[in-house]
Amino acid sequence: MVDRGGSKLSPTLSRASGQLIQRGFIVAISGTLFVRAIVIPISVKIVYTLFVALLVPIYWRQYGPANFLWFSDIALLMMVPALWLQSRLLVSMVALSILLLELVWNIDFFFRLIRGVSLIGLSAYMFDPKIPFFIRGLSFFHILLPLLIVWALYRLGYNQRALPWQTLVAILVLPLSYLVSNPGENVNWVYGFGEKPQTSLPPPLFVLCLMLAVPIVVYLPMHLLLSRIFTKA
Repeated sequence: MVDRGGSKLSPTLSRASGQLIQRGFIVAISGTLFVRAIVIPISVKIVYTLFVALLVPIYWRQYGPANFLWFSDIALLMMVPALWLQSRLLVSMVALSILLLELVWNIDFFFRLIRGVSLIGLSAYMFDPKIPFFIRGLSFFHILLPLLIVWALYRLGYNQRALPWQTLVAILVLPLSYLVSNPGENVNWVYGFGEKPQTSLPPPLFVLCLMLAVPIVVYLPMHLLLSRIFTKA
C-alpha cells in the first residue's frame, strides 16, 4: 500500500492503516490513502439520528405528511445526511434555510412564554392544550437545531454554493406547499402571513412573490453574513 505521495508504507503502518480504513478514518482509493477527518463526533450523529427517527412517525401521525414541507422540518431531515457525510454544502443550505426563521420562532415563543402574549403566532401551537405535551416537547428542536447548525458551521465552514442550491429548493418547495396543503395548515405561509388567507393578490401570484422574496430577503443576507463569519471555502 502507498501513501498519497506514492511512497510505500511499512508493514506495521500498513496494518494500522488497514484498521483505520475499516473504522472509516481513512479512505483507500486505488491503493492511495486519503485521510478523512472526524470533524463531527459519532455520538452527535447517533443521538441526532435517533431523535429524528423518533420524531418523524409521531409528527406524521399528528400533523400529516404535508407538515414535512415546512422549511424547518426539511432542515431537520437534511441535517441527518449533513452530519454523517460532514457535508459543508448541506449544512450551509440548512443554515440559509432556517437560521433567520428559527430566530423569529424563538423570539415569538419566549415572548409568549414570558409575557403571555404572542407576537406573530408562529409558535402558537406550543401553547395549544389540545396537542399532547410530549408532541409539543419534540418541537423544542426549534431551539436546539439552530445551535447545532451554528456549531456544525464552525466545525465544517460555510459553502458558498449553498445560496443557489437552497434557492432551487425553495423554488420547488413553495409551490408544492401550496398544492398539497390547505389554508388551515398554511405550510411555509403560502396562503398568507396571518391566521386568515391573504386576499390582496391571487393565490398563485402570492406564491410567486414568495418564490422571489425568500431567496432575496431571507437567504441573501444570511449568505453574506455566514460568508463573512465562517471563512472556509
